[in-house]
Amino acid sequence: MRMDELTERARQAREQAYVPYSHFAVGAAVMTADGQIYTGCNIENSSYGMSLCAERVAMFKAVSAGHRHLKAIAVVGDTKGPVSPCGACRQVMTEFMPADASVTLSNLQGKSETLPLKEVLPFAFFLNDDRVD
Repeated sequence: MRMDELTERARQAREQAYVPYSHFAVGAAVMTADGQIYTGCNIENSSYGMSLCAERVAMFKAVSAGHRHLKAIAVVGDTKGPVSPCGACRQVMTEFMPADASVTLSNLQGKSETLPLKEVLPFAFFLNDDRVD
């Protein structure tokens, strides 16, 4: 699957976002090591801390289905330039994606940028040093 197809799946997932407070809908799609796709959208709650970003929804769906190795993620939001994941989502990406995994950030106007994860979160936290990329 090409990154533009993954981005389209993220765009479709964005349509399911539950955003009655911020009105800022985001969609994400992750690809597992074996090529399966999982999507997510952001889901808000009136207690803002209980809200969850699209990226983590997609990643957690993949992980809960038994996947521990994700090779790509695409994120789409209605922003001026390519949407940027929050710090929490970037850190979760480092848990399940190798440093060279593709991260595609896009907006609704088609502006897009694809970077390796190591550039999205250059000084990621790891509890131990034996992580294998």
